[in-house]
Amino acid sequence: MRIVSLNAWGGRLYEAMVSYLAACDPDILCLQEVVRTPDCSLPWLDYRDDGAMLPQRANLFDDIAAALPGHDPFFCQAGQGNLFDGETPVLSQWGLATFVRRRFPVIGQRQDFIHGSFLAQGWGEHPRARNVHALRLYDEAAGRPMTIAHLHGLRDPAGKGDTPARERQAETLAGIIAGVWREGEPLVVCGDFNVLPQSVTFEVLRTLGLSDLVTAHGHTDTRTSHYRKSPRFADYMLVNDAVEVRSFEVVAEPEISDHRALLLETR
Repeated sequence: MRIVSLNAWGGRLYEAMVSYLAACDPDILCLQEVVRTPDCSLPWLDYRDDGAMLPQRANLFDDIAAALPGHDPFFCQAGQGNLFDGETPVLSQWGLATFVRRRFPVIGQRQDFIHGSFLAQGWGEHPRARNVHALRLYDEAAGRPMTIAHLHGLRDPAGKGDTPARERQAETLAGIIAGVWREGEPLVVCGDFNVLPQSVTFEVLRTLGLSDLVTAHGHTDTRTSHYRKSPRFADYMLVNDAVEVRSFEVVAEPEISDHRALLLETR
């Protein structure tokens, strides 16, 4: 099974990202920072926040679904607010997306918030609401189920250090995963955690038997040249001992976001 996790950066490098995903052809694709704008046919809109203006692929979720026609798409909305077409506000949705190759039956799942709650009338103040999507799949080749969960951890303008909110987020995350996963089965947890390697988050997840592949393989950078700040850690992929890792890569090239893709192949 081939699993890819990526913060899509709102699709800013859309063409490169779609080309990579089509060539990589993951069985399971876990995307964070995904936009959907149901009543808009424009390809691009702008996100504005604190003086910054960032182009967003207006219907990135639908675009990726079209690029992976053999997959079942799941959109997990964390919030909605206005993007802009010039000076015209356009109500858009934002959150996680999961794409599952159809030969892998989804036999259980849960989508829920790990920080905050859904806001229908705007993005809200930082740190904004964040969610997780956990799926239990049946792997025919392995002859058993496995659970894959991904998240986009809260962003705190003060930095990536531990806070009471991040500690609560970790406990909530572990509880949601435990409600889907069955002990003894393979478990993968991935995404843009927005924390540092020494975070209490990893202590909490160790109670589920999880360990991180990024730091275990000596990687110190999960960002691309499009990200100019430090520290360079953000994305992680954790597995338990039941996952038979064939290979793991923090993909440096091609650059398809300001985050690097994480690519796991299991036996």
